[in-house]
Formats: sequence, C-alpha cells, structure tokens
Amino acid sequence: MSTMQFQFNTDSSVMGTQEVAARIEAQVRKRLERFADRLTRVEVHVTDVNGRKHGADDKHCTIEARPRGGRPVGVTGKAADVDAAARIAANTMAERLERIFGKAARHAHDPSPDKQI
Repeated sequence: MSTMQFQFNTDSSVMGTQEVAARIEAQVRKRLERFADRLTRVEVHVTDVNGRKHGADDKHCTIEARPRGGRPVGVTGKAADVDAAARIAANTMAERLERIFGKAARHAHDPSPDKQI
C-alpha cells in the first residue's frame, strides 16, 4: 500500500513555523499510525480565531482524514494553544476512525441472509 499523504495548513495569524508544523505532524501521525494503511491523506488546518487577541479555546485544529475508498472524515479540536488543539483533534479523529473501521469490519463478517423468494 502507498503511504498516507500529510498536508499541514495554517492561517497567517498562527505562527506557521516549520517547527510547529513538524511537531503537530508528528503528534497527529503518531495518534493515527494504526490507521495509516487505510488512509490516503490527512490534512491538518490550524487557525487562530481571535488573531492577536488571546482567548480561551481560540486555537482551532481541524483534521480531515480520507479513508481509502470512503468519504472524508473531519473533526475539530479547540484549545488555548495549537498543540493542545491538535492533540484534542487527533484523539477525536482516532475515536471516529475506530468506530468507522470497526463498524466496517463487523459488517464485512456478517453473513448475508439468504433471500426468500
């Protein structure tokens, strides 16, 4: 299988340094690594909704995962700093993918009922 693509996006108000991008990518990849062979792409978007004004939960991290052969899945984490927002979003995404892939695996093993004519 091909490796999962990773894309990091940030708006101009979040310090989009390579260090922040690398740190968040490593964190998200680690949390979603067990799904990597089932995902074609993961996009991370980090925004600061208040810009220069600070506030509680003003950093948002949205993660969109694209399961192979499935519809995209999106989640958002909100926190006072980008690392915490990314951690919240990655945990939520892992839970969501667990439900999606777990449900698919359960249905794949269910015997289809014989049709009565």
